[in-house]
Amino acid sequence: MSTALVRAYLLDLQQRIVAGLERLDGQAFASDPWQREPGGRLEGDGLSRMLEGGAVFERAAVLFSHVKGRVLPPSATAARPHLAGAPFEALGVSLVIHPHNPFVPTVHLNVRMLSAQPEGGAPVTWWGGGMDLTPYYGYERDAQHFHQVCARAVGPERYPAFKGACDDYFFLKHRNEPRGIGGVFWDDHEEGGFDGGFALMQSLGDAFLDAYAPIVERRQGYAYGERERDFQAYRRGRYVEFNLVWDRGTLFGLQSGGRTESILLSMPPQVVWRYQWSPEPDTPEARLYSDFLRPRDWLNEQPTHRWL
Repeated sequence: MSTALVRAYLLDLQQRIVAGLERLDGQAFASDPWQREPGGRLEGDGLSRMLEGGAVFERAAVLFSHVKGRVLPPSATAARPHLAGAPFEALGVSLVIHPHNPFVPTVHLNVRMLSAQPEGGAPVTWWGGGMDLTPYYGYERDAQHFHQVCARAVGPERYPAFKGACDDYFFLKHRNEPRGIGGVFWDDHEEGGFDGGFALMQSLGDAFLDAYAPIVERRQGYAYGERERDFQAYRRGRYVEFNLVWDRGTLFGLQSGGRTESILLSMPPQVVWRYQWSPEPDTPEARLYSDFLRPRDWLNEQPTHRWL
């Protein structure tokens, strides 16, 4: 096992994604390197790359972190109780992009490796990852393209299970509502050992720009007004609810003493909530709920051409 190999790949992935997003936006990302000194609850380093108020992206954060801790947090041991109390190491890249234009969807990617050293036992390594799309105005062409790239990245044999896991995970149970149109997701993955897990991480990370950039290029020039921005802000509230109530990555970061500024960079910059609001029937806003925020076989079903 070579943590150094994974670290080098993740830093290169971060730079490649940032470069691709800069080409789409036209503005440069800021860099914020950080370090945790040895001896504390958590030690390690990271690099936060972010763009605020860009031409295309209202907020974009592409984060690398590599930390070691004395005790695995509860969110990481729920499925591995035998590792409770074990020291751990975690490294990964996580990104969330919130565009200005409501016709451009929000997107999330995370790829990570974790290892733990139980007392008296051999090291245990596992992997997690996934990417998912959260549109405000749905387009079948975008959803199908995103899922096609996801399927190629993880392979046809894994895609059905990883898509199902994504649909199950990115679901607001208290609302009985999906967060978006999904993608792929896996957690606690050990199949294929180190080489297999690392290869899966690389395949998904390398596919991100292919999955997202064409959608941005297709939609960023669409005209929008106050109505569309208002609906975008309302739907962003669901994103906040999921991240704060259900997201295991947020919980892991906060429970392990992670860097709060980096963890909460995933939040959208402007959000609204309303009491018992619902869109008017037969509007584009209503069709997000009826046509997109429900399980669909995006990879195989025929498009209706209703929303291209």
